[in-house]
Amino acid sequence: MLHILWVLIGYLMGSIPFAYLAGRLMRGIDIRRYGTHAVTGSNVYENVSRPAVVVVGLLDMGKAALPTWLGLRLGLGLPTALASGLAAVVGHNWPLYLGFHGGRGIGSCLGVLTVAFPLGFPWMLVALAIGRLLRNPVMPLVGFVTLPMLAHITGQPPAMVWACVGMFFLIVAKRLEANREPLPPGSERWRVLARRLLLDRDIEDWETWAHRRPENSTPDQKRGGTQC
Repeated sequence: MLHILWVLIGYLMGSIPFAYLAGRLMRGIDIRRYGTHAVTGSNVYENVSRPAVVVVGLLDMGKAALPTWLGLRLGLGLPTALASGLAAVVGHNWPLYLGFHGGRGIGSCLGVLTVAFPLGFPWMLVALAIGRLLRNPVMPLVGFVTLPMLAHITGQPPAMVWACVGMFFLIVAKRLEANREPLPPGSERWRVLARRLLLDRDIEDWETWAHRRPENSTPDQKRGGTQC
């Protein structure tokens, strides 16, 4: 029961929406209605405050790192510690406090890696940096898909290898789900899903996607239909 309780605590900690709080406290806005609509540090960077992204990013990492670290310190074992860290990623992506409308999980995954697989942290930082420099959103996926191989090659325990696999699937699932953004009908639906997977957005134009405003939302979004 203690192990199950600790995983639940990880989820509740991960659900704390620091990016949402930054939007409310600094600009009085609901970040779920701006830009990418995601509760992420990158959305804070584009639509709230660029300096604030540092604090939000560290907090998003910390809320996954803490249950992982404490799980190890309390002697619950690596599998339970990693499960609590992944539960924090799930909480970040689908937070209980915001009606399961959350972020993308990358920062929280980095928090787990800093504690349980330190070599994986710079590995992912390099992938993210390359993606940022080239403005190529596929690079984070490349980092996550190769992370389990890195864990295996470097002799990490099986629990760590499987945790890396879990991170990849959580990132992919969130990209495709996209906080329940409505999908168009017909064949265009599959093109949008492909763009979500590869580009992490529904349209080709990143500038338009990253700087959307409530007045540019669909009628359902203005009524809050996809924001909860």
